[in-house]
Amino acid sequence: MKHCVVIGGGVVGLTTAWALLERGHGVTLIEREAEVAQGASRANGGQLSYRYVSPLADAGVPLKALRWLLDPDGPLRFKPEASWAQWSWLLAFLRNCRGPVNRRTTERLLALGAYSQASFARLQAEAQLGEAIALRSPGKLVVYRKPAEFARVASRVQGGVEQALSHDDCVALEPALADTEASLAGGIFTAGEAVADCHAFCQGLHARLAVHERFRGRLATPVLAFQRDAQGGVLGVQTGGGVVAADAVVLAAGLASRGLAAAVGVELPIYPLKGYSLTAPIGTGHRPPEVSVTDFEKKVLYARIGAELRVAAMVDLVGDDPSLDAGRLASLQRTVRATFPHAADYDRAEPWAGLRPATPSGAPILGPSGVPGLWLNVGHGALGFTFSFATANIVAELVSGRASPLPLDGLSLK
Repeated sequence: MKHCVVIGGGVVGLTTAWALLERGHGVTLIEREAEVAQGASRANGGQLSYRYVSPLADAGVPLKALRWLLDPDGPLRFKPEASWAQWSWLLAFLRNCRGPVNRRTTERLLALGAYSQASFARLQAEAQLGEAIALRSPGKLVVYRKPAEFARVASRVQGGVEQALSHDDCVALEPALADTEASLAGGIFTAGEAVADCHAFCQGLHARLAVHERFRGRLATPVLAFQRDAQGGVLGVQTGGGVVAADAVVLAAGLASRGLAAAVGVELPIYPLKGYSLTAPIGTGHRPPEVSVTDFEKKVLYARIGAELRVAAMVDLVGDDPSLDAGRLASLQRTVRATFPHAADYDRAEPWAGLRPATPSGAPILGPSGVPGLWLNVGHGALGFTFSFATANIVAELVSGRASPLPLDGLSLK
């Protein structure tokens, strides 16, 4: 049995702590904020999209990006910085914008998604958080506005859990689409995809962890440095509350992982993709979508979570800026009111912005860091909630000295 330090109290860090405890280790979880899930886990889209995992980097995306930048309500914003981190990430992203690369990455992420779905089922059976996190499995409908785009995607549907639906079929499946001002060519429906409140999940899992005899949680405790041996290996962490010794340290701190890793000479190719969300109350007379809906062209997703509608969108490459941009929020309001005008009380919507730590390929980075004693579970981008259950188990197996349950090709630091 080892004593492990997990740095990060978001969904990735918390699930990693759970997985390590399951394997008999002791765990100290260290989070710099006073509460868990205050970063990208706070008000994300809430979708558990195990099969809708195709990364942003793909053939044709650079040209689309130029069009998005010219659209005032487009999904992308870019602010150039005098930053090597930004430009090196963009160059690597462009290298991944090729069809064969996208297909290989998608295959890896589909396997990761399937393993994560099974891993979540096991965790849920043990932790029993379903009612508290508003867990539902209504399926996911991706709607397309452009006939050519829809025809291209529909031609690849092979049946099974996926169905290609006409405009009328989409409205029959999700009656709230009858209210939309958008012209829809059709949609792809995937049965079994789930939605849940990620923040509530993190809070509930943290409460379960807190009563475990081998768990210690340290909130409002920043990590200042790593403790190292004479050969450079990591022996623990120096925090604002003192030194915490460890046999293994797992870095799962989202975007903050980049700076922490750099302090020991590890360069993580992650960059913040800023996203926004609105959480609007659903009242009497509202007609929210019951199915999880993603608007492909607008890159906006809609998920009913309990008595609220969560709307999440946008990819802003603007550096480490978590502030709420009034213009972007107004743009999101215009889009949602045109798409689902009667779904919720948008006048009372709670806005949120968060920084999603993404790799150029769209795949997370798991396993050894190259520094003895330091392990990685980082770079999940917009799919942290979806992939966290799988990546936690993979890293926990590696820390325990066992083989990964999935091949790590394309999922490790190179």
